[in-house]
Amino acid sequence: MSWEQAWLKYQAVKGYLDEAYFKEVYTLEEGKIIENALAELRLATNKMFGAAIERVNHLPTKGIHLSLVSKECLAKEGFQLEEKNGLIAIMANTQIGLLYGVYELLRRVACKNKMALLSLTRVPDKELRMLNHWDNIDGSIERGYSGDSFFFENKQIVVNERTRDYARLLASVGINATVINNVNVKQEATEFITNTYFESLKKLVELFDSYGIKLFLSLNYAACMELGGLKSADPLDETVIAWWHERMKLVYQELPTLGGFLVKADSEGRPGPFTYGRNQADGANMLAKAIAPYNGIIIWRCFVYNCQQDWRDRTIDRARAAYDYFYELDGAFLDNVILQIKNGPLDFQVREPFMPLFGKLKKTNHIMEVQIAQEYTGQQIDLCYLIPWFKELLDSRTYCGEENDTIKDLLKGKCCNHFGRGIAAVANTGNSENWTGNDLAAANFYGFGRLAWDSELTSEEIAKEWICQTFPDEEEVLDTVSRLLLMSWNTYEKYTAPLGIGFMVTPHYHYGPNIDGYEYSRWGTYHRADHFGIGVDRTKKGTGYASLYYPPLSQMYENVDTCPDELLLFFHHVSYNHILQNKNTVIQHIYDTHFEGVKDVERMIQMWKGLEHKLPSKEFHRVEACFHKQLDNAKEWCDQINSYFYRKSAINDKRGRKIY
Repeated sequence: MSWEQAWLKYQAVKGYLDEAYFKEVYTLEEGKIIENALAELRLATNKMFGAAIERVNHLPTKGIHLSLVSKECLAKEGFQLEEKNGLIAIMANTQIGLLYGVYELLRRVACKNKMALLSLTRVPDKELRMLNHWDNIDGSIERGYSGDSFFFENKQIVVNERTRDYARLLASVGINATVINNVNVKQEATEFITNTYFESLKKLVELFDSYGIKLFLSLNYAACMELGGLKSADPLDETVIAWWHERMKLVYQELPTLGGFLVKADSEGRPGPFTYGRNQADGANMLAKAIAPYNGIIIWRCFVYNCQQDWRDRTIDRARAAYDYFYELDGAFLDNVILQIKNGPLDFQVREPFMPLFGKLKKTNHIMEVQIAQEYTGQQIDLCYLIPWFKELLDSRTYCGEENDTIKDLLKGKCCNHFGRGIAAVANTGNSENWTGNDLAAANFYGFGRLAWDSELTSEEIAKEWICQTFPDEEEVLDTVSRLLLMSWNTYEKYTAPLGIGFMVTPHYHYGPNIDGYEYSRWGTYHRADHFGIGVDRTKKGTGYASLYYPPLSQMYENVDTCPDELLLFFHHVSYNHILQNKNTVIQHIYDTHFEGVKDVERMIQMWKGLEHKLPSKEFHRVEACFHKQLDNAKEWCDQINSYFYRKSAINDKRGRKIY
């Protein structure tokens, strides 16, 4: 299957820049990473200027110079770019820093930034910048919306030119780690830690290493039973411990630079230490000890909850689960364990409060997990540029009692005793021709990488970078696509579940509305709507979840009058006539926003149509088809939500619009 080059298509920029900079490159460095950096320069300059850059054996008077230096400020992955008298110098402490510097230079060329007097230093502000793929060994992808896997085919690992292009995409935005298989490890994927797959994995590790990317694998916690024939996976059982030590020794003999393993345990039917009366630290540490001699890392997901919740019982709250299981274990995990914590307490909704573990964990390594695969945000059919949402999360204050107390400070390792280690995203790629199904969904892939590297970049900056590398050089294209991206998250929120309540989606598929679809399920995702009101009481009179935050957040969320409108129904059960801070009643807000959401999508379609003769036909019509599906979805949400709550409340829309 053919594929496109996403934002690495390197469109012609002749006439915009002095091409003399890009005729010669000099470096004394050798190695696979440098080879890839030079190959990228040759490819890019050929496409952008019509002539590939030549490597020379002397320092040119005008050109590019790649050199290793020793500067503490650049750390392991940073770089400096400087232009002086016609020579562009890229300096770094390591070869991967040089590769990142090359991609920064090419990004600036693609965006037609001037080279003269260029001087900048860039260092990633997060240590671990990771993608999690939920790809299955049979080629399917759990919550995948871009075709099938390009990692797996016929239960085999595929390593080919597309794999290399994937590595190029990651390196170009500074992503330095990836997990290729589903956290729900099943069937033959359990055997990734056996000789069956080592040969293919070696090729993959070597390829990723040459782009500065660490390969991680999702691990089946019960592999000692399924592969080793043991009767137990008790993490304190000496036989189990011995089995894992021998297994990790074998793995690292074959794959010495493997980053480590991602583990999902005791959640949604996955095996884990709870089965044996042990806690999460017991399970994680048992594996961490086995992998420690090889500098391996265990990334342990905090998505752990009791999915047998009874909808009649209002004292149990799924939102509390991760906090209740992990807060008391702070400090109990070994140094080579990193907890991976979802950004919010439920499940990647369009709006949630941040997980209160952020700021509360002071002795445990942890990273944030977000989702760019749009499971609950339009499934890469509906446009939903998530970078503004991630920015809002990163800028949130935790009030943990330290000077730098935002989540971005924490993930940079600048607060909470410096245990923040970075950020991960559930990936949105597949084997579709354009990688992400909807061409515009690639903005989330690109944007996550850029934001993972630099939390200070704005959503607008990231959007414009991506657009100018992806679409033809037209001011109208840049302006229109930028406006579409930046309005899309709020638009999606308008026509779906209101005021932070979340879910209300079609069970299992999670696309389209079903207001009561999960209301009586065991999954704990309730809206509690009745004739009088809606919302979940998470105050001290309810589940107590609001009190898990530090003051003043806890007081703000606890008080119905100070709780932000966008999170009101997450924290409070209120009447339909409750007056919001925006002066509307809850019911009128529901009516207004859902009608507005449909109008916004109609406007987005018209904006896109205005670009028909400025964009390649294939890309234009691919996106246009998605927009029309999005409009159908928005109308369905609008009609179902408004009709449901009109019938529940028996309160008319004061604007007299048609509600069924």
